[in-house]
Amino acid sequence: MEKKTARLTLMIDPHKKQAFEQLCASQDQTPSQVVRQLIRDYLQAHGVEYASQPGRPQPPSS
Repeated sequence: MEKKTARLTLMIDPHKKQAFEQLCASQDQTPSQVVRQLIRDYLQAHGVEYASQPGRPQPPSS
């Protein structure tokens, strides 16, 4: 899990935002948790490796 965080701001249609927040709540997750997982999955799908903390080993690539 990431220790430090950075803010990511995006614009989204209010109706999509409301539907997304309701879906997240129904799955007992926060929107931030879901977005972080989506980003990790997207990076992995495109073979992008990253270190979650400087000086630490990178996650294994599949």
